[in-house]
Amino acid sequence: MLQDALGAAGYPERVLVACSGGPDSLALAAVAAHFGRRGHVDGHPVSVGAVVVDHQLQPGSAAVAATTARTLEDLGLSPVQIRTVDVSATGMGPEAAARDARHAALDAAADEAGAGVILLGHTLDDQAEQVLLGLARGSGTRSLAGMRPSRGRLLRPFLGLRRADTLEICQAEGLEPWHDPSNTDPAYARSRTRVEVLPLLEDKLGPGVAESLARTAAILQLDADYLEDVANDTFDRLQEQDGEEISLPEAALRDLAPAVRFRVIAKAAAAVGGQQPSYQRLLAAEALLRRRGSAGPVELPGSVSVYRLSLSQLLAEQPSAAGGVPREPARCGKLVFRPQQPPRK
Repeated sequence: MLQDALGAAGYPERVLVACSGGPDSLALAAVAAHFGRRGHVDGHPVSVGAVVVDHQLQPGSAAVAATTARTLEDLGLSPVQIRTVDVSATGMGPEAAARDARHAALDAAADEAGAGVILLGHTLDDQAEQVLLGLARGSGTRSLAGMRPSRGRLLRPFLGLRRADTLEICQAEGLEPWHDPSNTDPAYARSRTRVEVLPLLEDKLGPGVAESLARTAAILQLDADYLEDVANDTFDRLQEQDGEEISLPEAALRDLAPAVRFRVIAKAAAAVGGQQPSYQRLLAAEALLRRRGSAGPVELPGSVSVYRLSLSQLLAEQPSAAGGVPREPARCGKLVFRPQQPPRK
């Protein structure tokens, strides 16, 4: 699996393994170390280092990171970095905040090491949990598509491997993995999914549920990628920028398939600094297209307002070009996206 993943990534000469000390990432480090000791993958030269991120979220985390680093050095990985991060409280929740801090640390470590790829130890079980969490939250296609095998510098070569397989690899290599207590802490939705929900589904529906969920993610990734490409092309074709504002012609928006229309509206919001709107907020913005006259504004996440300008209002406000020659008149109304101005102090 790792050999194929590195081949698909173009055989990077420098590889960095992200390792927490848990069984999944430790097993991945052991497999990567095999290629590092050999010095090549399919005849292409390779060197393998590692990075351990200490989130400082649990007592003794520094000791766990130091022990993991020594294990990785014993495997022959070099250099081995320890990155300590501060996980800031955000509205996204502790898991998302920790992920963002971790990815920033991984990027910095990869830059310093000159690594072309960063290996992550996510397994098929992680993918199945991701799909279930997306279903529970009522998420769209992109979320249900789960984690990608590759994204930028990130590679997940173990997405086809079960968690039990990584434990067997550690046992075969004589490695003692660290078991993160948060993985069984019922305070976290992912932990409840791992410990309670998936085992219950396997018990009630029979074996193979995790594989089916992971297969669903793989299928939806193809659909999500196609819709994303169509939405990107459509947004680039329709969007008009005026200073900080971006507008979209309402007639063209109405003609789009709903799956594309919602994505184009979300892209317009992002283009003026907004965040991904919820489905309810997208519905509220899209509903402006069905009103007569000017309407709005609708507030979207990230301090973005969207409102509709009617054709009659656009014609009334149509300025003349230089020399008194009228500009081409507007032919339809439009949705306008603008960043909200911060309140004056």
